[in-house]
This record gives sequence, structure tokens and C-alpha cells, in this order.
Amino acid sequence: MSNQITKPPRKLVEKFSPYSTTNVSDALDKLGLKPGMVGILPIYEGCPKLLGTAITMRVTAAGPTRPAAHMGVDPIMAAGKGDVIVIDNAGHLDENCWGEIMTYASIQRGISGVVIDGACRDVDVIKTLGFPVYARGRVPLTARGRTMQDAYNCLIRCGGVQVRPGDIIMADDNGVVVIPQERAQEVLETTADIFDRESAIVEDLKKGIPLDEVDRKSGYDKMLNR
Repeated sequence: MSNQITKPPRKLVEKFSPYSTTNVSDALDKLGLKPGMVGILPIYEGCPKLLGTAITMRVTAAGPTRPAAHMGVDPIMAAGKGDVIVIDNAGHLDENCWGEIMTYASIQRGISGVVIDGACRDVDVIKTLGFPVYARGRVPLTARGRTMQDAYNCLIRCGGVQVRPGDIIMADDNGVVVIPQERAQEVLETTADIFDRESAIVEDLKKGIPLDEVDRKSGYDKMLNR
């Protein structure tokens, strides 16, 4: 594990900001890539949209082997402005792996938010702070004696999708998508094309053009054909 990871240029990441996860998901689908995570949603109403590059952490059960570091410290200290902490806790809803302390520490570092395949706690505080957290669920239990950090800046699985350090993460009310960093430009161009074509369809409908006519004109059903 190294703190030195490859990331796409920040300007490229920011070019995804006008789009939604549904736009990006369709582009990923068209390109034959995983179209998004399943079951991971905003943890509170009004959770801000999230966009940044992944710093990963894998969590495992506490036990005889002691952790090398307190959970979350390494990835938070390895992260910085514009990064997103992505946590693989194998979808466990009976174990906490994120809360108030790590949220305050992340804000201090300029971290954009967190995505968790598992549960978090202190949602009331997190909501008050307006920090973006997307998770599978919430639980009041402490992580102490139950879970520990296994590794960070490593290959993980989150919401059924492979995530690597430096991949682009986007999350909004629809869910979470992962954009492989080496294909970011291709995904961006495909996203923009789909967005423009769908926007044209919406404009025609607003003008009162019947759906069947719009459908024939747009070729909507073939839009994601490869």
C-alpha cells in the first residue's frame, strides 16, 4: 500500500459535475462497464451530490490479529481535497465503520465525502455538518471490538463494483457510479452525447410533440446500443 496513487486531472473530474449519476450510468452501460453500485444511497435527506477521486479502505472483523492502525486514520491522512473515501465492509449492516470523529477529520482534510458498503452512525451530526455520506444503512453500535481496518489504498469491492484508488466516484439521489480513471475521457464524451440527446427529447415533449413521434425521431430505444 502506498500513498502515491495515480489520479485523473482534477479539471477532467470536474467536467462530470453538470451530469447526474443516471447520465453517467447510461454511458457506462453503453461502453460495457459496470453501470453503478446497488443498494448504496444517501444516508440522509438532502445529502449533497458527491464527486471526487477514490481513496479506498477495506474493513474486516476484529479478532486475535490486532490492527496496524486505528480504523480510518490511514486513508483519511492519505486523502486530500477532492478525494472520496470508499469503504468495503462487505455490506454488513450490523457493524459501524464511519461516524462523527472521522467526519470531522475528513472535513479538516478537505475530503469530499464517503461511500460505504456497510453501515455508519452519528447520522444526526453528519447531517448537521452537511457532509456527503452514502451508505447501505445506519446502526448505533460502536466499531470498537467489532471491526478494524484491514488495508487501504487497495483494490476493493463496493456495491458490487470494483473500485481502485484514483477512480472517479459520483453519487447523488439516484445512487453511486464508479468511472475507471483510464477511461474517464471516453465516459465523459459518451455521457455528454447521451445527455444532449435526452435533453432534445425532453424539449420536444415540452413543445407538445406526441411521444410516439418523438420516439421515432430520436431512436431512443437504440441510444445505448454498442
